[in-house]
Amino acid sequence: MFEEWALRREFVKRSNEYLTNHSRGSDYGGMADRAAKDALFDAFAEVAKALASGRRAEIADLLAQGERPVEEIATEIGQSVANTSHHLRAMARAGLVATRRDGTRIFYRLASGRVGELWAAMRDVAAEHVAGLEHLARAYLGERDGIEVVSRAELAARLERGEVVLLDVRPSAEFEAGHITGARSAPIAELRRHLRALPPDAEVVAYCRGPYCVYADEAVRELASRGFRARRLIDGFPEWKRAGLPVAAPTAAVGS
Repeated sequence: MFEEWALRREFVKRSNEYLTNHSRGSDYGGMADRAAKDALFDAFAEVAKALASGRRAEIADLLAQGERPVEEIATEIGQSVANTSHHLRAMARAGLVATRRDGTRIFYRLASGRVGELWAAMRDVAAEHVAGLEHLARAYLGERDGIEVVSRAELAARLERGEVVLLDVRPSAEFEAGHITGARSAPIAELRRHLRALPPDAEVVAYCRGPYCVYADEAVRELASRGFRARRLIDGFPEWKRAGLPVAAPTAAVGS
C-alpha cells in the first residue's frame, strides 16, 4: 500500500509543479487558464501513455482475469522481472494498477473495473479502425473458419437449462480468481487428460480470456477432433463479468 501511495503522490506532485511553473508570471484568466488546461489534459494523457506499449496492454489483458505476482506476469508476457516491474511502475503512476504485499511477494491487480473497460475499449477501437489488425489476429490465432461461437446471451440461457458443459480453459490461477458460474476448470495444457470425465454426447462450450485468446480455439479444435460438439464463447470471462452475468468463486475441476 505504501508503494502505491508513493507513486500516486509523485504523479500529483509532478502535475502541480507543471501547473505552477507554467502559470508563474501569467495574467489571471489568460495564460494561467491555458497552463491549467494544458496540465489537466496532459494528466488525462498520462493514462493513454501508460498503455502505449504492447507489453503493458498485454499486462492489462492478463490482470483483467485477476491479480498476479510480478514473477508470473513476467513469464506470461515473455519479459524479465526487471522489465516487467518497469512496466508495472509506469502503469501504477498513472493509477491503472494497484498492489498488495504478501511477505516478500508483490501482487498486482487492475485499480478498478473501469481500467478493464478502458483496455477493452482500446482493443475494440483498434479492431474496428486499425488497418491490418485482422491480418495480425489471423496470424496469431490461425484460421477460425471451423470455430463456431456462442453469444453470452445464448450461453447464459443454455447454462440455466443445463444443456451444455462449460469449460474454463484458462490457467487454474485465473479460474481460482473468478469464473463463470457453472464452469469447470480445464486448463488447456491439461485438457486431454480431463476429456474422459466429459459425457460422450455432451455439447461443450469453452472460454478463456477474451476474443483474442487462443486457448478456447485450441480447446474447440481438440474437442471436435475427438467427436464432441464444441463451440467457444464469443469473447471471454472479463466481458461476461462486465455484462453483469453470474460469476463464482472456484468450485471443482473437471475430473473431480
